[in-house]
Formats: sequence, structure tokens, C-alpha cells
Amino acid sequence: MATQKIAAALRRAESIGMHLLMASGLCVAAAAHANEKSPIAPGCAHESPQQCVTAALEAMGGRERLQQVTNVRLQAVGHTLLMEQSYRQAPFITSYERARITIDLANQRLLTEAKLTWPESDANQSDSDTTLVVGPDGGVYRTKFGDSPCSLSDLDAAREMLALGPARILLTTADAPDLHFEAPEILRSTPHAVVAFTWRHVPVRVFLNPFNHLPDAVETTQVFHDFWYFWGDVRQRIYFDNWKLVQGISFPTNWVEERNGVLWSSTQALNVEINVDLDEKIFAMTAGAVKQSAASPGWNRPFSVKQATALAPGIDLFAGSWNATIVKEPDGIVILEAPISGLYSLGVFKEARKRHPGVPINAVLSTSDSWPHTGGVRQAVAQDLSVYILDLNRPLLDKMMSAPHTIQPDALQKSSNRKEPHWKIVAKKQEIGSGANRMELYPLRGASTERQYIVYFPEHHLLYASDTLALNDDGTLYDPELMYEVAQAVKRENLIVDTVFAMHQGPMPWQQVIALIEKSLHS
Repeated sequence: MATQKIAAALRRAESIGMHLLMASGLCVAAAAHANEKSPIAPGCAHESPQQCVTAALEAMGGRERLQQVTNVRLQAVGHTLLMEQSYRQAPFITSYERARITIDLANQRLLTEAKLTWPESDANQSDSDTTLVVGPDGGVYRTKFGDSPCSLSDLDAAREMLALGPARILLTTADAPDLHFEAPEILRSTPHAVVAFTWRHVPVRVFLNPFNHLPDAVETTQVFHDFWYFWGDVRQRIYFDNWKLVQGISFPTNWVEERNGVLWSSTQALNVEINVDLDEKIFAMTAGAVKQSAASPGWNRPFSVKQATALAPGIDLFAGSWNATIVKEPDGIVILEAPISGLYSLGVFKEARKRHPGVPINAVLSTSDSWPHTGGVRQAVAQDLSVYILDLNRPLLDKMMSAPHTIQPDALQKSSNRKEPHWKIVAKKQEIGSGANRMELYPLRGASTERQYIVYFPEHHLLYASDTLALNDDGTLYDPELMYEVAQAVKRENLIVDTVFAMHQGPMPWQQVIALIEKSLHS
């Protein structure tokens, strides 16, 4: 989870820049259908889509002025709801960020310098600084150890910023051959004209105010490569407000982002500068790291047997950023966690069948609602496997199973005869299997662990602690509250534990963990 904190800082640094630039460039220009008339377009009732967009261009300051923008520098503050974390559902806890974003439109480069305040941190460790640099060939994060490759999500967001930003959205859409009207929609009690087009295979819909012609919102439907990847076809809508006149350009400095109809983040640009002097050195990057970033698979990464640990005969742990465990029972196999993606979990299933030929997979245990933890559950459902889930997590997982994946179809989307998931609901102590590797499942029910359950192997005095155990670089517990709640559950259920492991941690002596909890109580 310590690594999750860093990763979250990187994602949010990228996200602030994306929101700012999307907010500033959401009007549409020109199309091939110049003579097309709107059936119903509030504010543009007798105009073509091109004419309606031209009015929006003029409202923002005019085509010529926008064409003269070569770079933009923004100071921003924002917050994000941590919907991907395994703590509680809505209302969500929140992270906060400040950022300075420099967008070099002339050379298609981006620099984001951000400070993230992360609420799930240890004491006095809530703030982290990140620097993201992206160019045409890839991008990096600058660290004290040198450049490291940025993620596929970072690259996608940067390209979207540079193409759909305040000075380039109009030039990008001017070449779109499919600009057209769609049915009007009501935003904030006002009917809006909706113009639509396609950018890099992504459908874009822009909502134009009928009175002032400014864009009040933009909507896309796409597959994201951040934590929203697991939801397939995601509808993103960004609302704009707090318009400011900046060097003759009307600029929306506030925006609120929805994904799949749920409010996710809000960002405010505190200062906007256009055509500032740029130092070439600020965009310098290590070529090798840039190349690695461009080759990133995103979340759709494959499983590989890098490190396998036999926790007991027939219980094999496969370590990775998200651990998975194969458990051999007398009558079949149980897979402990289906994380990351369908491709990754399919690899785990194949490894199980390779190690135990002819033995069926009976069930999958999914112990948490955190999105990377559930990334392979759709693959399990597609294979008609029983999946043990916590009672509190069923509404979320039901939605995830029914979410459309038409843009990049997965195994469940491709299923010709889709069935209802075979959920096995964990609401209290539940036993699975028999013999030496039998398991007992216990909901944690703690304030920070209420969306997780633990798995206990009584014959081995072995405990799987879901997403609660992780060590900091100095050997201390990351967020000791999590393991404190696990220890409470162990005491409550009268479990005898010798060894514990978790989603992000290999096996450790239980007494060592107890000592770390005690140390945290007195530090």
C-alpha cells in the first residue's frame, strides 16, 4: 500500500493537468457537413453544426487569438474522491493537490509539478511531490534516483490535454469529418445544443450554452487506463464554470468531473498565463525511460511466475504488485484473489491447471472491493466460477459485472450466453474445503477494513490479511490502523496465527507484526 500511495500521487498529478486543459478547450470547430441543419439545437436552431461552433469560437475570443497560443502555464488546486480504495463507499475520503502545469503546445510537451496530500498516509507523511514530463515519444517521472517511466494513463491524459486543450481543440476538430448535432440535453436547468465528433476513435460531445454560446460541459466515452480501466466503457463528463478573461480569451477556471454519473473530482485554476518564456531544460528526459513508458501495457498486464513461495504443501503464493495464491483442496483448486486484469487472472488460472493437471478450479476468493483487487473477477465470472465476496461489496461488484466493455471487449463481454455471477456471500464465518488446506473466512468489520475479509488456514496457523499488511521502507507498518483491526479480529475469533501474508506482503511471523503494532501505538 505504500507503493499505492506513490502511484496515487503520480496519477493525481497527471489528472489535475488533464482537467485543467480539458476545461479550457471545450468548444468545437468546423466540419465537413457545413450545410447540415439542426433539427433542434437551442441557440443554433437555424444553423449548421459548423456555424454553431463558430459562434462558440467567437464567444471564447475568436479563432485567430486561439491560434496564437503557443503555451499555457496554470496554477491549480483540486480534490479527488478516493473511490478506488478498500475503505468505505460513498461518501468517500478525499485527497488534495496543488500543481503547476506547463503545456508547450508548439512542441507537444507537458510538465506537471504537483504536491499531493494523501489522507491514508502515516503521520507526517501525507505530502508528496511529483514531477511529470511528457513529450511526443513518451514520458517520465523525475525522482531523486533519476527518471522513471510514466504510466500509459499519464501518456493518454497528456495527449488528450495537448489535442483538446484551449488552443488546440479547435484546430483538432476543424479536421473532423464527422461533426454533427445530437439531441439537445438539459444542464443546470438550461437546454443545450450538443455537437459531437470523433477524436482518436473517442466520441466527444460538447454542450453549448444557448445564450452565451460557451461550452458548459464536455463528454467522452472511452476506456481509461487509470483505476477506471476496470469499468470498461466509461462516460466522462466535465462541467465548466468560473469563467475568466485571460489575454482576450474566455477561460473556464473551475470544473467538476463525473465518471459514469458519479462526481469524482473538482479542480480550480488559481492563475492562468499564456505564452510564457520557456526554458528547454525543464522538458529534458532520459531516453530509455521515455521508451519504456511508450511500451507500457497499462492495467491489462499478463501474469508471470517471477517468484513462487510454498506457504504449505499445496498452498503456493505468487508474488507481484498484487499477490495471488493457488490452494489445492482434496476436491479441487481455490484461487485466492483475482487481481489487476482479466489477462492477469487468466494467467493465474492457467498456472493452477498446469500445476495440478485435471483438477478443476472450484472457486475464487475476492477479499476486497479495491478496484485492482477485483480486476480479474469478470474473468472468473466468464469462466462460470463461484466467487466468494463480502456482503457489503455485492452492489459494487454487481455493477462491475454488468458494466459494458464494448470498446475493448473482455471475456465476459464476449460470452455468448452470459449468466448471473455465482456469488458466494461472506456475511459471517464461512468454511471452505476440507483436509489440511481447509479455510475459514471472516469479515473484518473494522472502521478502515469494513470492505475486506480475511482467510485463515487453521491446520497451518496461517492467515491471509487481504489489503491490510504492508511495510514502509524503514520496516515500520504502513497505516498501522489496518493491522490493528486485523489483530482485533484475530482476538475476537480466537484464531491461533503463526504466519501472516497479504495482497502486498509476503509471509511474516505473526509475532513480528504484533510487535510492529505495539511499536506504532507508542511512537
